[in-house]
Amino acid sequence: MFTSIYQAVLYQPIFNLLVFFYNLVGDIGLAIILLTIVIKIVLSPFFIQSVKAQRAMQAIQPKLDELKEKYKDKKEELGPAIMQLYKKEKVSPFSSCLPLLIQFPFLIAVFQVFRIGLTNGSLDIIYPFITNPGNLNPVSFGLLDMGHSSIVIAILAGAAQFWQSKTMMGKKQAKVNQNSMASAMTKQMTYFMPLITIFIGASLPAGLTFYWFLTTLLGAAQQVYVFKKMDQAKLN
Repeated sequence: MFTSIYQAVLYQPIFNLLVFFYNLVGDIGLAIILLTIVIKIVLSPFFIQSVKAQRAMQAIQPKLDELKEKYKDKKEELGPAIMQLYKKEKVSPFSSCLPLLIQFPFLIAVFQVFRIGLTNGSLDIIYPFITNPGNLNPVSFGLLDMGHSSIVIAILAGAAQFWQSKTMMGKKQAKVNQNSMASAMTKQMTYFMPLITIFIGASLPAGLTFYWFLTTLLGAAQQVYVFKKMDQAKLN
């Protein structure tokens, strides 16, 4: 039951959209770019909500550290004090997680599209109103096979991941939280996650890694824009 719903609601529409763009531009790489943009637009409200929630959590981190120091010998009072701070600052520690969870099924669907959808005989799920191209040529831009792994695309994805992590902190926010344990962990993840992205991306189909590179790049650009708007709102 769940598999059927997943196929009908996510996998099949995304695959058909990819085929539609492939028919339109005649290149799988360009089709992936267009597909990424559409998915990014659809998921933007959830992504922006998540980004704002993460920035809000960063902003109150010094106050959290103060509470942990104040109640270090009174562990039973620490929890209620933290919850009171969340209530006062109108921040939910879970508000950044739900939007990410909503985006996760889309990533799985895209993964299956590039892992299974580009193989022979996969075009039997094409909608009647979408022209069946017969097959999808996985070679993009005349040189890159999107059906096989690519270390170059994996490195680009890792670099985009690094930029997104750096923009999440921001120079001003990093200075405020520079002595906190959470900040230290964030700095470690800033360098660790891009390496993980490269390691995993090097073993995945280049089409999926290319999608991950593009969506991370667009996400970082969105973060810069959202943070700029938030900073302007504080000044007004």
